[in-house]
Amino acid sequence: ISLKEDAINSYKKKAIEMGIAASTGDLIITTDADCIVKPTWLSVIENFYKKTGSVFIVAPVVIEANPSFVQIFQSLDFMMLQGITGASVYKKVHSLCNGANLAYEKKAFIAVNGFTGIDHIASGDDMLLLYKIHKSFAGRIQYLKSKDVIVSTQAEKTWKTFFNQRIRWASKADKYNDKRIFPVLLLVYLFNFSLFILFIAGWWNSFYWYSLLILLAAKTLIELPFLFSVSTYFSKTNLLKYFFFFQPLHIIYTIIAGWLGKFGSYEWKGRRVK
Repeated sequence: ISLKEDAINSYKKKAIEMGIAASTGDLIITTDADCIVKPTWLSVIENFYKKTGSVFIVAPVVIEANPSFVQIFQSLDFMMLQGITGASVYKKVHSLCNGANLAYEKKAFIAVNGFTGIDHIASGDDMLLLYKIHKSFAGRIQYLKSKDVIVSTQAEKTWKTFFNQRIRWASKADKYNDKRIFPVLLLVYLFNFSLFILFIAGWWNSFYWYSLLILLAAKTLIELPFLFSVSTYFSKTNLLKYFFFFQPLHIIYTIIAGWLGKFGSYEWKGRRVK
């Protein structure tokens, strides 16, 4: 399949559409070019599909990291996101997923007119599609929690490519029609931004630093037990020793990526995207 360099803004969605149009099977299973899957990947997803009758299946993804600072940070951050994804889909509270490990019925994709209506958005071939299918097939979206289908992907090698990736993800935050998600994303962003404001204000009045410490303690008490559970599932509890060290960096990165995702642009796969 070859794409022409034209005016489209989402080459990945276009490629997926062309792939689905050329397919002959009933179930579309997606991953990314830089991912590694297990030998059991397809068979377990197929059996789960036949057993549950799901029209959309969300499955786990893990980042494999080398000992570098930037890659360990990504692995921890991504594990947290994956834990939230699994819990949200299982509890049916949010439409979250990652295109590196998805499966959906071809007829469901066709029934919702594929990426029509979201094809102008550079990102979102996963979550935006999930919500479209959710609206037509509520109750038939499930999370497949099995170590036999975990897909591994490599961490970005530099801070620049890492931020470009996260800005790309953040750029679709206000594009979700699922109104359950945006308030949560906004709350998370404002919470992290408030921590930064308290740090700055503390240089004038130390009271704000005490408030900052209280909020940081609350943040840690909520996140750490959850991350411990998720890291145990992915067999990566050895990374937890970096958790406290990365807390300030996580706050800063959330603020920057969220802001640039809304008001900036990013470079991805050699293309500059707004």
